[in-house]
Amino acid sequence: MRRLWIADQPDDADPDAHSGNRPYRDGVLHSSAWSAAARDVDVRDLVPPAWRHDAPPAERLAVAQAVAATAPLLAAGTAGPAFATLAGLAAVDVALARTVEPHLDALGILAQAGIDAPEGSSWGVFAAEAPGVRVTAEVTDDGLAVLSGTKPWCSLASSLSHALVTAHVGEERQLFAVDLRQHGVRVHDEAWVARGMPDVPSGPVDLDAVRATSVGAPGWYLTRPGFAWGGIGVAACWWGGAVGLARVLRSLAASRPGSELLQAALGATVADLADAEDTLADAAARIDAAAGTRSGGVGTDEVGTDWSFEAQVVRSRVRRAVDAVRQRVVATIGPAPLTADPAIAARVADLELYVLQDHGARDLARVGRAVLDRGGVAW
Repeated sequence: MRRLWIADQPDDADPDAHSGNRPYRDGVLHSSAWSAAARDVDVRDLVPPAWRHDAPPAERLAVAQAVAATAPLLAAGTAGPAFATLAGLAAVDVALARTVEPHLDALGILAQAGIDAPEGSSWGVFAAEAPGVRVTAEVTDDGLAVLSGTKPWCSLASSLSHALVTAHVGEERQLFAVDLRQHGVRVHDEAWVARGMPDVPSGPVDLDAVRATSVGAPGWYLTRPGFAWGGIGVAACWWGGAVGLARVLRSLAASRPGSELLQAALGATVADLADAEDTLADAAARIDAAAGTRSGGVGTDEVGTDWSFEAQVVRSRVRRAVDAVRQRVVATIGPAPLTADPAIAARVADLELYVLQDHGARDLARVGRAVLDRGGVAW
């Protein structure tokens, strides 16, 4: 299998070579921490050659189902190829990765819980909370439940067949599988007015006595190490999106070989992306090394790794690099591509919104509190 393309040279015979949309060709991931399985990832068979940045949700979900049929789901032992797949998709289209990632995440969660997904289903994961709204569940002895309330930030709810939804059961939260096509589910796509990822609406969903199936015991979803690992998978999408922007800058620099300013911007971008890639590759290697271990407590594995802490550090490091790349590329290429090239304009807007899943200073404060409470750093 041919390898994930990150740093090849654009082909002048390819009309998309300078637009930032060019699919993969020969090349390798750079970090030595990637596993051999990660280096063998190739997304070219998964994304149609003439892929459009403005593809409708149905086409993106079809890619998600195709990826799920061939790519390994995220688990200890498969983190490397799972992260490489997400990064590769985001390098093609940020919104595509934003669609595929929760579908794969949901299938991985169901597999961990020993539950089969219905044939041909498409999935999201609706686990966000917001002030003033909540979903509550009434659970029966047979594992079935009835959910009522409002869930915020429900991406693609009007296009998906199913979703994993967290709901409050007493003082704890529990995960439930919900068929979104049933009576009692009301999606508010009209609330989504974002300019970034406009075709991935993430408005609230009202649930009125909706039937659901329990997935794991109360607290299971949030306390397993896989919850933190999924957060790192999202960071892999951010990194891949920034790689796509770096291609735009590299193409511009190649077209103006005498510009030292462009070369300096490209060099700084290479360094930022390498730092983020090393962070992701190291995390994947550590997750894969945990294969065969059992949970050692809330969010930890058998050897005591605090994955909630580690995942947040990875996410924060990747976001810093991605923000630096995005800001530098925008400042360097100027307004023309952002106003004349819809693919570049979409990538910038999509990526800017996507990284806000990290809460910046608030998440860094969580890291700081964790260090004060229980250590976690060598110094």
